[in-house]
Amino acid sequence: MQDSLALRVTGAYRERDGFLTLVDETGTPFDDSNDQDQWLVRAQLGFETEGGVRGRIIGDYSKSTSSCCSPIELYQSPLVTGGAYAGVGLGANGGNGQPTVATNPFDAGTFREALSDRVASANFAPIVDVDNWGITGEVEFPVGDSADLFFVGSYRKFDSNETYDSDFTALDIFNVDLLDLELETITAELRLQGEAFEGKLDYIIGGFYSDEQIDQSVSFALGSDYDANVGALLFVPTGGAFGGAPLQTLSGGINPAGTSNTNRFQQSAQSYSIFTHNSFEVFDGFELTLGARYSWEEKEGGFTQTAVNNQICPAILGSLEAGAIPAGLEGPAVQLGCFGFTAPADLPQATQPGLPAAFLPRTFQADFSDEELIYTIRAAYEFSPAVNVYGSFTHGYKAGGINLDTTAAVGGADPTFLSEEVDAIEFGLKSRFLDNAVTFNLAAFYEEFTNFQVLEFTGTAFETFNVPIAETRGVEIESLIRPTDELTFNIAATILEASYPEDCAGDQTAPQVVSLCGFDLTNAPQVVGLFGALWEKPISASAEFFLSGQIRLESDQRTSTQAIVPPSFPPGSNPTQNQVEAAAANQPLIVADVQDGNEFINLRAGLRFNDGAYAIEGFVNNLTDNVTRGVTFNTTLRGSGAANSRSAFPLQPRTYGVVLRAKF
Repeated sequence: MQDSLALRVTGAYRERDGFLTLVDETGTPFDDSNDQDQWLVRAQLGFETEGGVRGRIIGDYSKSTSSCCSPIELYQSPLVTGGAYAGVGLGANGGNGQPTVATNPFDAGTFREALSDRVASANFAPIVDVDNWGITGEVEFPVGDSADLFFVGSYRKFDSNETYDSDFTALDIFNVDLLDLELETITAELRLQGEAFEGKLDYIIGGFYSDEQIDQSVSFALGSDYDANVGALLFVPTGGAFGGAPLQTLSGGINPAGTSNTNRFQQSAQSYSIFTHNSFEVFDGFELTLGARYSWEEKEGGFTQTAVNNQICPAILGSLEAGAIPAGLEGPAVQLGCFGFTAPADLPQATQPGLPAAFLPRTFQADFSDEELIYTIRAAYEFSPAVNVYGSFTHGYKAGGINLDTTAAVGGADPTFLSEEVDAIEFGLKSRFLDNAVTFNLAAFYEEFTNFQVLEFTGTAFETFNVPIAETRGVEIESLIRPTDELTFNIAATILEASYPEDCAGDQTAPQVVSLCGFDLTNAPQVVGLFGALWEKPISASAEFFLSGQIRLESDQRTSTQAIVPPSFPPGSNPTQNQVEAAAANQPLIVADVQDGNEFINLRAGLRFNDGAYAIEGFVNNLTDNVTRGVTFNTTLRGSGAANSRSAFPLQPRTYGVVLRAKF
């Protein structure tokens, strides 16, 4: 039994204070966010029979109550600085208690200062409870002397419950009372792997199946400050005539506070594929690799509304039909009175011609299916054991699907999005010199994406849409240098151009697509450099000291989906592509989109004992406490267009600590 069974159990626990301080509208701290509180246990049982059958059973469970994530407002809406929020009784700061926020859309220095403060406004801290567990089984059967048959099956369950302040201010405007997500995944893979022709051919042939079930219920609610916030949004066109209660005035006295609903999103997805991957040594030093996968995708999903407590939306629509809403305010009044996340679905006014209500949510049930051949061809030639060159072409694929959002079918829109395809070419060199003390690798690549998938949060909705064309091209260099047995240096650099070409829209006329043409992709810096060093020094027969450091450099990069404010057109106008392009050419740049280049320095030092059986390490990440952000977006219900407030999710500040490791 000792020779045929093996058991490994691992566990991990991580706790860290939040690096964002949450404050109310007065700037008074009351909690923190972006902390870590999670643990994991994993067990693995391995076995081997006398007949050569080997296998593993792996089970894991993790629990997280980490509070994530709170954004920081970078740019304050002109509605706040212009006095609209003060005019309706929401304070001169509009519920933002941060010590710093930019009022100039070009003030990048204040954007950085706001991030450096690490203070976010909210009226309560995020509450998150996540359970994640799964089991995987793998069995290997020998088939003759040169092949093995593998079966891998898995089951995974993910459950999360979240509650958070969704307007990202200290005002009580809009909250997610409960987001309940259940995700179940079953996978199975069978593959035959071996060699033939006296070892000249390495082959894999197999099939794969997965089944994924998504069930998400989201309960939204409007808060006590919602009506006053609407008053601020309507302050300029009305001169503040409605004060802090415009919806109550226009609806005949109905207060929107407490309005709520529960939206349910479900999806069933199945994926089937057969695949093969083969490497053949054509002649000495020349290897040809051919791989292919044929994939079938099927998805069925939709949106239903399981609970509604909304009196304000029908009342506003009734006032609209009665002609009781002042001219020029019909559209804004209906959009704000029937806020998309809390509006009742399938109201008859959504399909009535002449009413500005086509945006109202509609329940839907949609199907998506697709199939695609994915393949790769690679040729490599070895000039010597130390020098190898290669070239490859790959046709890749990412399945399309269904937009699981309340706005996905508004106006009768198709709630599905297309599959993404990519054609990629790469040429490279891999080499070693000086008795393997130096390695040098070089690669050049080009990728063209068709129906590139983009997920955008507009401030009031999530939407996945397709951009007909996107491109990336670049060069990668990496080198490893070992001047002594104790010292190692690594150097890497990437020069990248990742963009939507000028003709990226194809024949589409959607403003959110046309507006992207000519701009870089998000989070794709043109230059990235990496330099690292490792010193390992034995200090006794059983102990070793080590010191490592890494510097990462990044050039400027975009952090928003859109680079400009997409143009808008009256409902039903159906503009041509030339009209959309002309309008987009005159639109202002999105505020706080581009993040300046930055650098990160990480250090780690410690002692290892008994060949790594025990270790103690000290580390510091982001040594210089560099301030960066991952995603920048329109703050919910905080202006519109160029007057929209902008917020961002900050990345981790400087962190340091001690790690203890033990194997037994």
